[in-house]
Amino acid sequence: MKQYIYGKNTVMESLKGQKPVYEIYLLKTNNDQKLLKIANSKRIPIHYVDKKVLDKKVGNVVHQGIVACIEGYDYFELDDIINDIPKDKQPLLLMLDGLEDPHNLGAILRTCDALEVDGVIIGKNRSVGLTPTVAKVSTGAIDYVKVAQVTNLSRTLEKLQKNGFWIVGCDLNESQDYRKVDYNMPLCIVIGSEGFGISRLVKSKCDINVVLPMKGHVTSLNASVATAVILYQVYNSRHPVE
Repeated sequence: MKQYIYGKNTVMESLKGQKPVYEIYLLKTNNDQKLLKIANSKRIPIHYVDKKVLDKKVGNVVHQGIVACIEGYDYFELDDIINDIPKDKQPLLLMLDGLEDPHNLGAILRTCDALEVDGVIIGKNRSVGLTPTVAKVSTGAIDYVKVAQVTNLSRTLEKLQKNGFWIVGCDLNESQDYRKVDYNMPLCIVIGSEGFGISRLVKSKCDINVVLPMKGHVTSLNASVATAVILYQVYNSRHPVE
């Protein structure tokens, strides 16, 4: 299914990848020679248009004067993600329980690309999917991080546990400091929704619950920030500075 994406970095990453790019719409004043060179080499039609045409295609967003029509983003099967993990690598998955903000998901994909996360798991219901906004915020990471969309998160965790994964949930209640955990094992990190955290059923499947210390007046961090903190701690645990 075709989809419109927008933003310079997002479109550039699509041009560099294998995903079909069918057309590019540029603001008449846009003269990005690097982008034009790649598009012309791939014989992709380029249309120079007014801003109102771009706005009509993607809405009232910061499109930076560029929109592309591409083949929509595909989801991966979880089994394929697991089977593609290199044998000499400690597996690392991330599950997002009820995340609804596309800006958070885009930022999380960007962090996952930076920190060797093998795949992200989201639910089919009450969760944000791979939208153009997610693509824009991810600055191209959406083309490199594998995302699986599953019907039942708790059953998915049970399946992962049977495959040797430890489930670590980020939650405020009955949790230990995230810095006390040794993350050198096959892991699936679970992050809850922006307003409600991890759901009861999903939390019941977690082997370990961790919390990020909060010493100020607010009681929680943005989901993408919390994800970045924990994933960097995993990276630090697996790759200590010598």
